Amino acid sequence: MYYETIFIVNPDVSQENTEALTNALVERVEKASGRIVKREYWGSRPLAYSIAKRKRGHYVLLVTDGEPQAVEALENAIRLEERIIRFLTTRLTELSDAPSPLMRRKTTPAEETASDEAAVESKEETKVEEKTEATEEPKVEDEVAKAADEEASA
Repeated sequence: MYYETIFIVNPDVSQENTEALTNALVERVEKASGRIVKREYWGSRPLAYSIAKRKRGHYVLLVTDGEPQAVEALENAIRLEERIIRFLTTRLTELSDAPSPLMRRKTTPAEETASDEAAVESKEETKVEEKTEATEEPKVEDEVAKAADEEASA
């Protein structure tokens, strides 16, 4: 059974301490005979609404594989941790190897430029093909019309 847990760490905690906190939580899950399938740090992001007078937080995603006891151990550790201001655990029906939507958005500027250039090139190729088709069609129709005129006059 797969479980997805997203938790928000207090923004006053550094990124290094957030990673150390996440490592401690992973150890708790592994002690409870579970394993972490996916682990993503989404960075410091703005909150949808203020929580404990905080407007930002460090977001972390953990996907756990194992029995419900492993997830209970994780949730108990999260509840005892004062640095974590919110968390949510959901059960997954199937596991995806693809990165989460937030990680897909995080692309380097070089990747964005390359993908933008590829998109522009494909649009230009499509326009060239459309123009070619548009110019070829009247020629065929003209030839058919000429042939019909010749047959009618003969």
